[in-house]
Amino acid sequence: MKAVPLIAATSLLCSAALGTSGASHADIVTSKVAYDIDGQPFEGMLVYDDSVTTPRPGLLMVPNWMGPTDNAARKAARVAGTRYVVFVADMYGRDIRPSNTEEAAAAAGAVRGDRALQRQRALAALDVLRTQQQVPMQAHKIGAVGFCFGGGSVLELARAGADVGGVVSFHGNLDTPDPEDARAIRAPVLVLHGADDPYVPAEQVRAFEAEMRNAEVDWQLVSYGGAVHSFTDPTANAPGEAEYNARVAGRAFDQMNLFLDEQFER
Repeated sequence: MKAVPLIAATSLLCSAALGTSGASHADIVTSKVAYDIDGQPFEGMLVYDDSVTTPRPGLLMVPNWMGPTDNAARKAARVAGTRYVVFVADMYGRDIRPSNTEEAAAAAGAVRGDRALQRQRALAALDVLRTQQQVPMQAHKIGAVGFCFGGGSVLELARAGADVGGVVSFHGNLDTPDPEDARAIRAPVLVLHGADDPYVPAEQVRAFEAEMRNAEVDWQLVSYGGAVHSFTDPTANAPGEAEYNARVAGRAFDQMNLFLDEQFER
């Protein structure tokens, strides 16, 4: 089922606070975008640098389990830079906005527990990005990135056979109920993984590698030593479990750009 955008640019914010460290990003804007899936209201965010007037590739971004928050907008600003137009998906519905980890776990668990639903919502958000008209975009160059819960979500998007140029998972879950679904993957896949992530153990990594090999997917997995879960999230502060690692985050974002540059030049 395709998503139907209802309201584009319900609010427009322009703030250096959405930028990344060490640089001024006063031209980064964030617009809330309302859309509908099967009659249920959703609200994502379109994030881009308004100083760039030429069309850019588009990226669907699925955020972590907290959903489309201000923190997700900051992450999207870092992803977008001057390179991409980013649409941050709403995977829960407009009226579900977790306020703590317990609520986030419940919301994410409900979606992850129904992989068909997870794929439907990711595909619907991809549709919103493809059809947005607020900012010039190279609609033939579309990718997807995700973080934590979002990383697993974009892998499910790939397993659904989405027609995208590339898929990037940052410290995301790698498991899937049916590894045979990987045979539907049409896009190259990049997984950026914390080697010491306690939530994505070695057994899950090995199963994912076997899944990719058996399906003959064009895939890469980069494992960062000393990194755990949520290594790109400056708010993550659970030592040894979910913890920000600025050096690894920088390497991972650079790897994402190298990967997407290769895919979009094809």
